[in-house]
Formats: sequence, C-alpha cells, structure tokens
Amino acid sequence: MFKNEYYYLLKIQYLGFRYHGWQKQPELLTVERMMQRTLKYVLNHGNFKFIAAGRTDAKVSVNETYVELILRDEPLNLETFFDLFNVNLPQDIRLLEIAELEEQTNIIQAPKLKEYIYLFSFGSKNHPFCAPYMINFREDLDIPLMQEGAKLMEGSHDFRNYAYKANPETQTLMTVEKAVVEVNTLYSASFFPDQSYVFRVVGEGFKRHQVRLMMGALFDLGSGVLSMEDFKRSLDGSREFKLTHIAQASGLILQSIFLKD
Repeated sequence: MFKNEYYYLLKIQYLGFRYHGWQKQPELLTVERMMQRTLKYVLNHGNFKFIAAGRTDAKVSVNETYVELILRDEPLNLETFFDLFNVNLPQDIRLLEIAELEEQTNIIQAPKLKEYIYLFSFGSKNHPFCAPYMINFREDLDIPLMQEGAKLMEGSHDFRNYAYKANPETQTLMTVEKAVVEVNTLYSASFFPDQSYVFRVVGEGFKRHQVRLMMGALFDLGSGVLSMEDFKRSLDGSREFKLTHIAQASGLILQSIFLKD
C-alpha cells in the first residue's frame, strides 16, 4: 500500500456498441481503456487504478454501474473534477456521481444485486438505428409462453446449464429475485418499432453469458424450438442439458447495481 492513497466510488453509464467490453485488453477499444486514457489526461499522471463492480462483454451497454478509483499521491478536487472528467470522456461514456470513500471497499466482493434487461422485438425488421440497443427476432414469438418460462426462472436453481463453459468447481447455485418478460416501457425512440419487449432479471452472481443464455432459451421457447418440458429440464443443473442459443450481446443492458450495506 502506498503512503498516500485516496479512494472514490464512481457511478457511470455507457453505450457498449463500439467497445470490446469493460476490461482493458491489448490493441482493443474497451471502456476501461478509455476511462484510463481520459483520467491520465485530466490528472497529467497515471498513478491510479480502476476496479469495476463487474465486467461486461463486447457490445453490452450499462445504464448504471460502479467503479472504484484508487488514486495515489494527491486527492481529487471534487468541485472541479466531475465536469472536467465528463467533458473529456467520449460521448458514449458518462460519469453520473462520484463520492470519496474513507477506505478501500473492494467493490468486486461488495454484496450487490444486479438487474439486467434485454430489449427485443419480433416480426418486421427494425430500423437500423435500433441495432445498438435492441435485437429483432424475425420469427413470431409466443410472448405469454415466454412470460411463463421467465417466471419459472425465479427462485433458487442450479443454473449449471446456463453457465458458459462451466467446470466442476464452478458455483452455479443462485437465486433469481425477479425474471419477467413484459412490454418495453423503459426506453423509447422515434425509430423503435411500435411494439417492443424487455426481459428483466435480478439476482446475484450471474456467470459469463448467463443472461444471454437465459434470453436465448426464452427465444427458443417462444418460437417453438424448445418445448416447455425441455425448458424446465434446462433449469435443473443436476441433469446436463445443452443450450446452444446465446442471444446477441447488443440487446443486453446492465440496468442497475444495488449495493447492500
């Protein structure tokens, strides 16, 4: 630990369509890389690091998430930093709030609930401007059946079949607090279709691609590819059931993170 370290909690949002996820990767444009580049420019030094509350995959957007900033040597001037950082961030990343912390919180391990949403429509192809936010399923979907399936995802299950490339040591038991398919009233735009839908799911500890696998299974259920009997089997992790439909990333949004005391 450095002699002088200062800790801050940042709430941010970003459109993920042009990024290869959050985590910094060699030669790839990521949200972490852009935030590091911007902060280095604003501070004129690189004596800091970011720790995210969770990572996102390529093209996945975030409405609200938290990032812990560990700053060395000198504290921030919070009166000027907020506007200065936002002005220099790219248009598709925004700082919502910043608060100074008394000590490091280890945001990765902090107890939290996450709400993910997935925006979709079906039938006629969407306006191309929808592409960063919403997936169009070309076949008809049985929305009431998908709503029934989503309800079955609630509660405690072994989601091993929804854990991408899980190994025997992977912890796949989890509780889903909420899982619903409903008409989209969260987001609107003049180029959105007249009717669109949203899958909303809340829980802790989602595995890589888990929500996209959940959405893919619901698509398969709603289109008749998957029977209700097989859908129920997929929720029993004690029996292997191969799920092959991973819904596209650009319909997925990390809507909110709720930090617990």
